[in-house]
Amino acid sequence: MREEPTWRIPVGILGLLAALIVYGLVVARYVPDVIASWPGLLQMAVYIVLGLIWLLPLRRFLIWMETGRWG
Repeated sequence: MREEPTWRIPVGILGLLAALIVYGLVVARYVPDVIASWPGLLQMAVYIVLGLIWLLPLRRFLIWMETGRWG
């Protein structure tokens, strides 16, 4: 267990926040144009998947913030 704070935690939090903002803006800008004519339930499914997909790299990113290793 670490005794002192590390630079990776604040940098990681800021990086994660920036990446989520960019991801959200890209989804909000381009996805509605593509799926506007789809049925409502299918649109809902797309937004649920896109709302969860950012979680995929999160585990490795949090490991890096804590340990400095990606795995």
